[in-house]
Amino acid sequence: MSATRHRILGGGGHHVLDYLRRMQVENPSFFYAIQGDNDHAGGNIFWVDATARMNYTYFGDTVIFDTTYRTNRYRVPFASFTGINHHGQPVLFGCALILNESESSFVWLFQTWLHAMSDRRPISITTDPDRLIQMAVTQVIPETRLRFNRWSIFKETQEKLAHIYQSNPMFEIEFKKCVNESETINEFESSWVSLLERYFVMDNEWLQSMYNAQQQWVPVYMRNTFFGDLSRTERNGGLNSFFEGFVSASTTIQMLIKQYEKAIANWHEKELKADYDTTNTSPVLKTPSPMEKQAANLYTRRIFMKFQEELVETLANPATKIDDSGTVATYRVAKFGEEHKAHTVSFTSFEMKANCSCQMFEHSGIICRHILAVFRAKNVLTLPSQYVLKRWTRNAKIGDVQDEHASELPNNSRESLTDRYNILRQEAIKYVEEGAKSIHVYNVAMDALQEALKKVTSAKNQSPISAEDGALSNGNQELHAAGNTETMACQSADEKEKKIHELSTELESINRRCEVYRANLLAVLRDMEEQKLKLSVKVQNARLNLRE
Repeated sequence: MSATRHRILGGGGHHVLDYLRRMQVENPSFFYAIQGDNDHAGGNIFWVDATARMNYTYFGDTVIFDTTYRTNRYRVPFASFTGINHHGQPVLFGCALILNESESSFVWLFQTWLHAMSDRRPISITTDPDRLIQMAVTQVIPETRLRFNRWSIFKETQEKLAHIYQSNPMFEIEFKKCVNESETINEFESSWVSLLERYFVMDNEWLQSMYNAQQQWVPVYMRNTFFGDLSRTERNGGLNSFFEGFVSASTTIQMLIKQYEKAIANWHEKELKADYDTTNTSPVLKTPSPMEKQAANLYTRRIFMKFQEELVETLANPATKIDDSGTVATYRVAKFGEEHKAHTVSFTSFEMKANCSCQMFEHSGIICRHILAVFRAKNVLTLPSQYVLKRWTRNAKIGDVQDEHASELPNNSRESLTDRYNILRQEAIKYVEEGAKSIHVYNVAMDALQEALKKVTSAKNQSPISAEDGALSNGNQELHAAGNTETMACQSADEKEKKIHELSTELESINRRCEVYRANLLAVLRDMEEQKLKLSVKVQNARLNLRE
């Protein structure tokens, strides 16, 4: 249980605020807000850039709120909202400086973050186990499933039960096994009671409180909710690794923005590399299954490897029919030699729908070996569309936002200047990504872009700003420093032209970066070809020497 705490940034806080103001001037889609009055020392600060807001439309189904600074005693109270992209990599959804640790401050933070994300609520959120954060999540996004980070609970348990850990080294191993490896709720319940009895800790208050909160951290209770987890094992670190190696206990407020930008650039480069590997390399197929080939073409490389692992495991997990009502057939699937760990799969042929007791698909969005074993038995050769989540595919960022969130978008999402800017920018980035794939496509894209710019400029000059547009521009207000509402003036023709010029300039900048990345990648490929040629010559020479 956490008490209310207040922090002061000191002189370095102005450096952060100057950065936020400058970024918003440069890009209207950059959002920041400050809680309280004009004195930033009294409240929290939140900010999110345009790319993070766009990424949230694709990957905002599950969110991690990382407050590692609290446990590691960071000099800067830096927290982040992150998620998982289609490569299984961390992706940023916003940052905060938490100067006031109170329930009302966390409520403000979550409300502000949600406002910046057009009020689109995630399916699930993972946080450190904290009463204040829990109350804020329950109040602001009550329909979102809250999960506590197991690593934090394991760490705190070690501190609370230090005497038991020291006198009984096996306790930690058995404790984690009970939590992580229980396949059913009954198995967890019996293992928990047995563990507490063996080590004589039945009356321990900490363990009792953790047992009472089991619905929010024990995996077997969370399997029916999507969290995007790609690993069956507990991570050996904190909640998220987006800022790992960039922001630490030694980071000062003066260093923060520089390190923040370095982390963003680092993950941008990694995503570009993952995109390139997915597009330009072919994975080794391990089975003759058409489904494997289908998945290789649909998924990103990382997700395909996870799917392939499940598919290969079907060879050792046969499906045995145990019931058939005519419309629904039930199968028992177990690995050879591990029949006691069998899972039950129900299959409806008419709907091509299957449900497994392991609930891996519901939890991770990737179909499990047990359902795949039933598909194999029923001669289902390709993946039914309902078992391919777009968020895990190579086309996750192409087209509209995720269908499951479409109904949650506000009705006026296209009405404000900032939202129109966001939508245009989003489409422009996709245009650049497609247009930079080859020299021929690049030339076509540039011609089309220049022609489109002429049409937009012509339309702008011919169509005066309507009263509705002026009102909407006035009504579309972002939160600014001190929480004071700033009224936006009606956008003049010159200002609209400036926005179009900014968009064009940004497109050109992105285009130039794409060309640089493409040139670098081509250079790498050339080097690889040269090495391949040299190796081939060496092999031929060796063969000639052997013949002689």
